[in-house]
Amino acid sequence: MAPLGVILAGGLATRMGGGDKGLLPLGAGTILSQVIDRLGPQVGGLALNANGDPTRFADLGLPVLSDSIEGYAGPLAGVLAGLDWAAGQGASHIVTAAADTPFLPADLVPRLLLAVEREGKPIALATTENGRHPTFGLWPVVLRDDLRRALAEGVRKVVLWTDGHGTASAEFAVDRFDPFFNVNTPEDLAEAARLLGGA
Repeated sequence: MAPLGVILAGGLATRMGGGDKGLLPLGAGTILSQVIDRLGPQVGGLALNANGDPTRFADLGLPVLSDSIEGYAGPLAGVLAGLDWAAGQGASHIVTAAADTPFLPADLVPRLLLAVEREGKPIALATTENGRHPTFGLWPVVLRDDLRRALAEGVRKVVLWTDGHGTASAEFAVDRFDPFFNVNTPEDLAEAARLLGGA
C-alpha cells in the first residue's frame, strides 16, 4: 500500500496576519490547492491536519485531522494526528508536506521511500543545500506511540525526535528556487505568483 499523505496546515500564520495561509489565492486556485495537486498523485490517500472549525475546508473533500495534543504543539502534533489516522486506514507510513509550499517536488514520495530503503533508517526527511526540511518526511505508523510519549514529555522540535530514531536524507536539487519554498509573508506570496507564472 502506498503511503498516505498528510498536509500540515496547523500553523498560526502570524506573519501573514493569522488565518489559513493555504487558502490564500495563488494561480488558478489557492496555495493549498497547489500542494494537493502535487502531493495527491504520489500517495494512496490524502488528509489535512488543521485545528479549529473543519468546515472551512469542506470544499476540498478531504478528511480534516485535528491535533490530539492540547495547545499549539507544532508540526510533530500534526504528524501524530496523521499517524493515528493512517493506523485506522491500515497504512504503514505517511508522508507529510507543509500547506504553504506550492512547489513541492513531484517525486517527493518515491525519493523519501528510496532514502529509507538505501540508508536502512525508519524515517526520511527532505533536504536541499539550504538544509533539512523537517515538515517533509516519511514516517512509520509503528512509531506513533513513541511520538505520543515524546510530545507528552514536551518534545516539540522535529529533528530532536527524528534524530533519536535515525533519519535518512532525501536530497533535492535547488534549481531556479528551492522546491520547498514556503509562503510566510505577503512578499513571499507575490514571489510565488511570479514563480508560478514562469513555471
